[in-house]
Amino acid sequence: MVETWMQQAGQQAMIGMISHLIFIIITWRSLQAIKVDAWLRKGHVFEVRTLMILVTITIGTTVSNFFLDFLQWSQQLVHLF
Repeated sequence: MVETWMQQAGQQAMIGMISHLIFIIITWRSLQAIKVDAWLRKGHVFEVRTLMILVTITIGTTVSNFFLDFLQWSQQLVHLF
């Protein structure tokens, strides 16, 4: 019983990590289409890249959390009926 719970916890951790990475990659690719350099001051390449990384992580993680919550809720629907 404990081993089954541990396996489920491990599987959920793996799914969460993979989901976060996938959505962060998708977000990064999507944000590359936006010309952020035109909005910010010239000569601040490091700051712009750092901002892009932080925005990518924030958006990707938020979308991934939504996806994982939705997945968990859909699995819990069986307890309703």
